[in-house]
Amino acid sequence: MSKAAFVFPGQGSQFVGMGKGLSKFVEARAVFEAADDALGENLSELCFEGPEEALRRTAHTQPALLAVSMAAYAVLAKRVPLPAVACGHSLGEYSALTAAGAMAVGEAIRAVRRRGQLMQQAVPEGVGAMAAVLGLAPQTVESVCEQVANGQVLAPANYNSPEQTVIAGHAEAVQRAEPKLKDAGARRVLRLPVSAPFHCALMDPIKPDLAEVLRRIEFKPLRFPVISNVEATANSEPQRLLPLLIEQVSRPVRWTDCVLEIERQGIKTVVEVGPGKVLSGLVKRVSKAFTVWNVEDEKSLEQFLKGAEVVG
Repeated sequence: MSKAAFVFPGQGSQFVGMGKGLSKFVEARAVFEAADDALGENLSELCFEGPEEALRRTAHTQPALLAVSMAAYAVLAKRVPLPAVACGHSLGEYSALTAAGAMAVGEAIRAVRRRGQLMQQAVPEGVGAMAAVLGLAPQTVESVCEQVANGQVLAPANYNSPEQTVIAGHAEAVQRAEPKLKDAGARRVLRLPVSAPFHCALMDPIKPDLAEVLRRIEFKPLRFPVISNVEATANSEPQRLLPLLIEQVSRPVRWTDCVLEIERQGIKTVVEVGPGKVLSGLVKRVSKAFTVWNVEDEKSLEQFLKGAEVVG
């Protein structure tokens, strides 16, 4: 038996049909209804039926992912104790905080819808880009970014694992970096199909508007600590959430350090709560110390409840 950490996915985990398998549970239906009401539109139908092109737009992706993750969490929370700690990748940090009770589902849905719109508007289409660098140490990736930036924005945006770093910035700078990263020993450099260059300095201009959105939320005491992307340390203080979330939008996601923080707390069980298994794979790449599960539908829920004994 072990205490558990819950982790919540971010952009890159979305797909048409996500959450549909949860809709048989009354707890999940309540979340989807709250999300639809908060936006005044049928967000749940977009999750279940698509179209994929609409779901990929970050202004839709962010509330959709949060809704599905919170639906999965609502079902899970009825059946297992609270986690010892939680964290989320990028948008997933908002899901983790909502699960912890820092804000209501409707508040979170509206906030991330506006966050997505702001991030989409920050950089004209085609000006920015992101690429995943595989098989190269983060320090080498940082060095190459510095060498080829030439006055443009180019930097690591996600430290996903010791061998996977995502870079973001001006599209021209990302393009310059690709051959240099391969020359430095990268196994692959994959351009990502994203609508904007997230978690880099190109997002700095939206911080004042994001701050205005987040100030409308009266953050409540957390039921369990949440490890922040910015600091990679567990936080339980609601008054610290506003500055951390504002900084998060243009700072790199320190996912490797977040996972190592979970390990330092002596936790052996990690549960990815929400669509897909992206974080499950990254957790395993960071550390072999964990038993990793995911809960995204009825089948995965049953597998988890049958195979894992969890205490808070």
